[in-house]
Amino acid sequence: MKINKIIIFLAASALGLGLTSCDDFLDRPTEDNYVADGYYRTDAECIAAVDYLYNSPWYDFQRGFFKVGEVLSGNYYWGGSPYLNFSLNSNDVDLRNMSYSLWAVNGHSNLVRKYIEGGGASEAVKNQTMGECLLWKAMAYFYLVRTFGDVPIVHDNTAMIEEGSYNDQPKVQKADVYEYIVMTLEKAIELLPEQCTTGRLDKYCAKALLAKVYLTKAGVTGSLNSSDLENAAKYAKDVIDNSGRELEKNYADCFTLEGNNSPENMIAWRWVVSSQWTSQNSFQSDLGLTGMDEYGDVWGEWGGPSVDLQDAFGFNVLDDPSTRPDVDTRRKATMMTVGDIVPYLWRDKGGLDYMRFEYDKKYNEAAWGEHRSATGCNVVKHLYGNNADHLAATGTSAARMASSLCTPLLRLADVYLIFAEAKVLLGQGNDPAALKAYNDVHQRAIPNANTETSLTFDKIWKERRLELACEGDRWYDFVRLSYYNPSRAISEIKAQRRNPYWNLNLTFKNYYETGQWLLVNKDDKGKEQTTTYDNQTPVPNVNENSFTIPFPMEDLTFNPHLLEEAIHVDVRETYQY
Repeated sequence: MKINKIIIFLAASALGLGLTSCDDFLDRPTEDNYVADGYYRTDAECIAAVDYLYNSPWYDFQRGFFKVGEVLSGNYYWGGSPYLNFSLNSNDVDLRNMSYSLWAVNGHSNLVRKYIEGGGASEAVKNQTMGECLLWKAMAYFYLVRTFGDVPIVHDNTAMIEEGSYNDQPKVQKADVYEYIVMTLEKAIELLPEQCTTGRLDKYCAKALLAKVYLTKAGVTGSLNSSDLENAAKYAKDVIDNSGRELEKNYADCFTLEGNNSPENMIAWRWVVSSQWTSQNSFQSDLGLTGMDEYGDVWGEWGGPSVDLQDAFGFNVLDDPSTRPDVDTRRKATMMTVGDIVPYLWRDKGGLDYMRFEYDKKYNEAAWGEHRSATGCNVVKHLYGNNADHLAATGTSAARMASSLCTPLLRLADVYLIFAEAKVLLGQGNDPAALKAYNDVHQRAIPNANTETSLTFDKIWKERRLELACEGDRWYDFVRLSYYNPSRAISEIKAQRRNPYWNLNLTFKNYYETGQWLLVNKDDKGKEQTTTYDNQTPVPNVNENSFTIPFPMEDLTFNPHLLEEAIHVDVRETYQY
């Protein structure tokens, strides 16, 4: 937690990115930077200042969000990555940027809330915008504690800077940090309006996050706390019954540009393409295929959803595509492979045809003429397509490493599964409301699926993986499980198929050219090669300490207390809102 970071927070603390209200989220950011003096006088100024929290401070977290959430968890293959083989250390640049971003969100949330409190806006807008600040602060701390474990609590960075104690803060025990998050969300619920539309945070967004926090907090002491589980179920049920939101009928609609306005996406990063670097979504560059857009900024075809995730979907890229039993509609909304066409990408070309994209230069000028993903497929979520797609959906152009596609952080479907899991862990797996919540999610994905009449943890555990695959969440499920059942978390990760395939291109290219599906083909030297899975790479060296990620070296340098034992803090006595 470097002092220079706080100076940046102060400089940015009154940056306005659009003038909006509870019913009208930002379309584009303004071009001006504001200074704190003389600002926060009106409703519009306070709302504009908070808009920034929906994107820019989070920008440097994007790679860490995906590498921790999906690569570390075994959902995604990223060749040579320390997140794949559990060799991550304090010098990792993505880890450093992740930490920087999360502390930036916390610092900015603290400062903006303080300025708004002393500003001249109406009471209603003051409450709304301070509530938004607190929810984003809680979200930042939720990521911090699940990533790094015991962390300092920076309640008021301005006061700490004035007294020179910012880099002298001790770590606080995880259980106390979770209580601090609960306290922060309780205040956010008190302040936020009952409902907002088109992407702004409201009271039920805070309740949804609080339900997820309670579910995670329930096991932090090593055994499950029934009171926390009851609170998780209570808040989740309140959201399900009273928020006015419903699941999208079509799962994939949550992840398209039009899905930016989906009521299912309760908390999301609301990116915008603008002259303000960091306001935009850059995921497509890392995860998409070369040539996907017009900006020469995509290089992600070498990675892909892991073989283990494919197994979970009951899907195998070595199967003849004409016989593939795709029964779970979430598979095609999550990953694309031979035989797939994604209708909402490359709409001006009739949809993105995966095989033509790789092998047909008339269709895709950048086609390599070979398949490059080591796992036989590439991710679909987080991609917006080309500029024609962006224009059709938003009326505005994309730009280099920049789209306005939102990134869901907490969807209503997650809340349904939180409710079901809390009930199961309370020993109430036959609860009718829990069964309905689970079946609503499951049968949306598999319309002809049988209705479940009894729930188990294993059913929900798998459902969460499939429902939230490649959304940056899976590692944190393992962290939550490791609190009270580390042996299961360790054994499951060690059993994963994290390795690549060999010779996929020979099979895929032959199929494209001849229509024949053969797993044994001749290479360019005439030698027969078999397409097969790599069983040679050792399983990750996972132990109970693996579920706490090391602090970045920069943070350790500027705050040596991070190397010391964490202290207990009675947060409700120590901090007030």
